Amino acid sequence: MDHLQVHQYFMNKPEATVSQPFGEGVDVYKVKDKMFATLSLGKHMGDKHNETWRINLKCEPDEAQALRDIFPSVLPGYHMNKRLWNTVLLDGSIPQGEIERMIDNSYLLVVKKMPKKAQTSLLLHL
Repeated sequence: MDHLQVHQYFMNKPEATVSQPFGEGVDVYKVKDKMFATLSLGKHMGDKHNETWRINLKCEPDEAQALRDIFPSVLPGYHMNKRLWNTVLLDGSIPQGEIERMIDNSYLLVVKKMPKKAQTSLLLHL
């Protein structure tokens, strides 16, 4: 998936919004004012000439580590709680279906922390 496909996938989630509270260049995606993802262009491995789009996604701690073990392009969350967030480099090495699954999981983890009424209204649209 490229960054445009990822942006569209984020925005197709029920009640998803995007803003740049951390400044220009970092899109923050929220559902009911709770962050479920970020999208930004960043340097890859310190190489100032090689920029890679990346997303930050929320994840259960055990799954977060498992994904890091499986995919070299999944790293501990950049500028996030490294136990609960992963950074996924959009370098083409991860199948689209797996990226979509990780996005869906991040969104659902955030929704599940909401009050039941909010959860119900969102889950009806999935």
